[in-house]
Amino acid sequence: MIVTFLASPPASVLAPVARFVAADGWEEGLPAVIVAGAKAARFAGRAGQVFEGFADVDGVIGRLALAGTGGGDSDTDRRASLEKAGGALAGKYRTSGATQLLLDGAGLAADELASVLLALRLRLWKQDGYRTTLKDEEKASLEEILVMNAADGAQAAWEAATAIAEGVEFTRELVTEPANVLYPESFVERIRQRFAGTGVDIRVLDEKEMRSLGMGSLLGVAQGSARPPRMVVLEWRGGAADAAPLAFVGKGVTFDTGGISLKPGAGMEDMKWDMGGAGAVSGAMLTLARRKAKANVVGVLGLVENMPDGNAQRPGDVVTSMSGQTIEVINTDAEGRLVLCDALTFVQREYKPAKIVDLATLTGAIIMSLAHEYAGLFSNDDALSADLTKAGAATGDKLWRMPMGPVYDKMIDSPIADMKNVGGRFGGSITAAQFLARYIEKDADGKQTPWAHLDIAGTVWTDKPGATWDKGATGFGVRLLDALVREAE
Repeated sequence: MIVTFLASPPASVLAPVARFVAADGWEEGLPAVIVAGAKAARFAGRAGQVFEGFADVDGVIGRLALAGTGGGDSDTDRRASLEKAGGALAGKYRTSGATQLLLDGAGLAADELASVLLALRLRLWKQDGYRTTLKDEEKASLEEILVMNAADGAQAAWEAATAIAEGVEFTRELVTEPANVLYPESFVERIRQRFAGTGVDIRVLDEKEMRSLGMGSLLGVAQGSARPPRMVVLEWRGGAADAAPLAFVGKGVTFDTGGISLKPGAGMEDMKWDMGGAGAVSGAMLTLARRKAKANVVGVLGLVENMPDGNAQRPGDVVTSMSGQTIEVINTDAEGRLVLCDALTFVQREYKPAKIVDLATLTGAIIMSLAHEYAGLFSNDDALSADLTKAGAATGDKLWRMPMGPVYDKMIDSPIADMKNVGGRFGGSITAAQFLARYIEKDADGKQTPWAHLDIAGTVWTDKPGATWDKGATGFGVRLLDALVREAE
């Protein structure tokens, strides 16, 4: 999407013109025919409402659209309302035949206009690259957004927001790709291409290196696939040289059949997005690099494919993780935690991070608890949990904190190993978090590194459009992680 800021209103307008109106007093200053038509269509200026009519403006008949911005009082509500307005415009005009849309920014502050443009761009994103039989009326036509009457600083605010857009779009690209296109090795190549010239240092560990480090847990998941595993480390150093980094760790199961504990066939195609955590970390790291974040951040991606061939891991196998702890693998479909535990150990021993946040499409149980509205938040640190919850509320990547504790931890004790990888029928997302918690190490004083686990299984993919996404990959987590880093800068 191209955005062009105009120094003055154009002499003539062929593109649809969009004006932003609040719920209170939306009729003011509008042509009578537009007001009458909008009222007849029950337009009331609510956030996300769009009405289009024709009006005579300075002797020229043109298309005039009203985009409702509602009446939210708080900054968060206002941002969400503006994003709904921008997203609604994108939904209306993406395949409308119009190649341009003219936005009238009058009345919007610089950051408010940037919110509208960000939502427009994100809502316009869609993966149509594999579709070869689209009719003309189904093809995207909108290419350029023209902006007039923009507040001072609006262009700079938008340029800053483009870093977020690029990160979210990269995450969606990764999550959307089919597993025959995106697998551990090709994931690495896409990372190399996208991060070229960004200043991010890239390190890739192959199977031999991971084996030498003792990552028996991660490698056990990968052993049934013809696709070799990889671990990717992305380092961004924008903070003080001696400052410990913030660590983001992502589960990257590029396809999950369940292994020997095979998933039901219906819906298994969705498991191409079981690498959503690694996708979110990748997009967040790209955003941080693009905006030159003043922070030290390391992202770790554990990339594997979980397949059921003759060499696949069996239920009942015992593996030794990089930490030295042993795991009885009760269910090979509880593989994400087996990948993450070695990645968590690696990042702690290599980088000694100040804080750790891991993201994973880890359990179906979290969807049973929170549906598709929130991601589950599990943490050993109240301050980090509060910071993440605040960031989620501000960006729309909503989190809900879930319980943890010894009563759940004992559910994963094994009679023949240090732990088993599933707890039982109940509390599946909690026992998964308790499993990961055993890999958060203590310092010399016996204090654990602040850590949070985000179970994003219900939020990385959607079957219905939202304010800033179409059906499919949402890009969940990128804006959340970026906001967390911004708050600490």
